Amino acid sequence: MRWLAPAPTRRDDDPEPDAEAVIARLEEAGATLLRMPKLGYNTGARGYWPEIVRQWEDYGKGDPGPLRPARPSAGDISRMDHAFQLLGHIPHDRYVLRRVVGLRALVDPMTDRHVWTWGRIGTAIGADRRTVPHWHRMGVALIRSEEHT
Repeated sequence: MRWLAPAPTRRDDDPEPDAEAVIARLEEAGATLLRMPKLGYNTGARGYWPEIVRQWEDYGKGDPGPLRPARPSAGDISRMDHAFQLLGHIPHDRYVLRRVVGLRALVDPMTDRHVWTWGRIGTAIGADRRTVPHWHRMGVALIRSEEHT
């Protein structure tokens, strides 16, 4: 899985970060974000407590529920914060590019697939799905140029 591998690092003698390296950092951050636990009070489960285990032999039987990815470590969260700060390199007047790059960064940590496909992003922002990858490349290019300076 891609999120288990470390993001490509930039060497000091590289003139500027590679586009694939920027995309890999953002996708690792998106997978880390989706691995974060969903905490907080939920009123939906208030009246639906599980059955009480009456006998020890019954413990562990039944549906274990959906598998969840491991919680991210503190280092993963720090890298996620730093990677999502890169979205700030895209100017405010180019908010569509920022949104496209941010949505495309979300990668499901269990399946290693993008949560938002090009067509789904196009539908969400009201654009053609063939235009969205071009805007994504433009947003990554802006991040690369700003990170280099």
